[in-house]
Amino acid sequence: MSTYQNTLAHAQGLDAVDPLRSFRNEFHFPQHAGRDVLYFTGNSLGLQPKAAADALKQELDDWARFGVEGHFHAKHPWYSYHEELTPSLARLVGALPEEVVAMNQLTSNLHFLMVSFYRPSGKRTKILTEQRPFPSDTYAFASQIAFHGGDPAMDLVEVQPREGEHTLRTEDIIAKINELSEELALVCFGGVNFYTGQAFDMAAITQAAQAVGATAGFDLAHAAGNLHVKLHDWNVDFACWCSYKYLNSGPGSVAGAFVHQRHLGPKPAQGLPRNEGTLSEKAASPAGSLSGDPTEVCLGNGLPLFAGWWGHNKSERFKMERTFKPMPTAEAWQVSNAPVFSMAVHRVALEQFDRAGISQLRAKSEQLTAYLAFIIAEVAQHSGTHLEVITPNDPMQRGCQLSILAHGHGKALFNRITERGVVADWREPNVIRVAPVPMYNSFEDVYRFGVILTECLSASH
Repeated sequence: MSTYQNTLAHAQGLDAVDPLRSFRNEFHFPQHAGRDVLYFTGNSLGLQPKAAADALKQELDDWARFGVEGHFHAKHPWYSYHEELTPSLARLVGALPEEVVAMNQLTSNLHFLMVSFYRPSGKRTKILTEQRPFPSDTYAFASQIAFHGGDPAMDLVEVQPREGEHTLRTEDIIAKINELSEELALVCFGGVNFYTGQAFDMAAITQAAQAVGATAGFDLAHAAGNLHVKLHDWNVDFACWCSYKYLNSGPGSVAGAFVHQRHLGPKPAQGLPRNEGTLSEKAASPAGSLSGDPTEVCLGNGLPLFAGWWGHNKSERFKMERTFKPMPTAEAWQVSNAPVFSMAVHRVALEQFDRAGISQLRAKSEQLTAYLAFIIAEVAQHSGTHLEVITPNDPMQRGCQLSILAHGHGKALFNRITERGVVADWREPNVIRVAPVPMYNSFEDVYRFGVILTECLSASH
């Protein structure tokens, strides 16, 4: 029997002992009828940290004050801005600092990483993913296959759920990996499926993929900041993620990438010193010699990549040499300098995660999502409505999102709860996604959602 109760007093009691409750006050909530909305779409766009405005103003002020010299003289020097984010990112996804970098956008990073890790050869040409990954991933996979001269209809394989089931079983994923075996070049799943909310066993998938000679990568768009991820320990080859969902860094903000330590190039004999002097002095440096082969664009271990100047050895970057010398870290995959304004907000958001701690956030998430599942079941029972949660009931197989099929109601129900101040989202053909985010959602939010859901179901009869 559940220990939860469908009462306001019970929800408020849970909030009273929540060690993370104060973080809610650090975010701006949209308003509805004079009060905070019930915001359950952190799985699509996280709320704005209140400190974001000051962080942006700092960069704008430094731009006004220093102009180009802000690259070295700003409070947070722009030249090395991404380096300020690295320790927090490493803690967030369970990586070594040298294995992560903040750069680009999510699908851009997926493409750049597949240049290195999707290398079809002979009969080993296939990419394996879940049924219905986020469509941008599907487009990326198909275009990479076509770019290499393959046929996406043959070489892109999706693991299907068993008949009558909505989610995948780990044993079926592993069986498919073993079935494809020597035809498999890459296994690339979402850490959490965007539609069903299912969290995959990334460690088991990685082990199975590598056992048959394939590489293993993950799109962590719905996992970073949601699950307790351990990319290094799981031996994942590569991963990428966005920062605008659970990481609360603003629409289209800078994304992240992970490359396991074993794939990184050798470290140079000497360290990489911090650049000193002004940017104008750096730009005045003579161009490097034309000696060397500029076509040799790969890491010291032979792993190919698409190169850009921000991936070049930073101690020599302003020599403007013709031959690419990659950084001995995940920074080698960078192609352009930092998008400072988005990184400024990202820095604020990551600082919040450092203070909250991903373990503590995950513990609250499991409890908060379990309370949401309890409330949905209570509403279904008392309203006589079939509300089917297609997200796994096992906390190990989900993050904070629950995906609901409201049989007989569908989008009309979604529209009604929206009119009452609930911000959830609708995914075709028939799912309402509700994600109570532990950083800023409360147990009272979940209780009030149940009240509105009950009222909306009653009004539809």
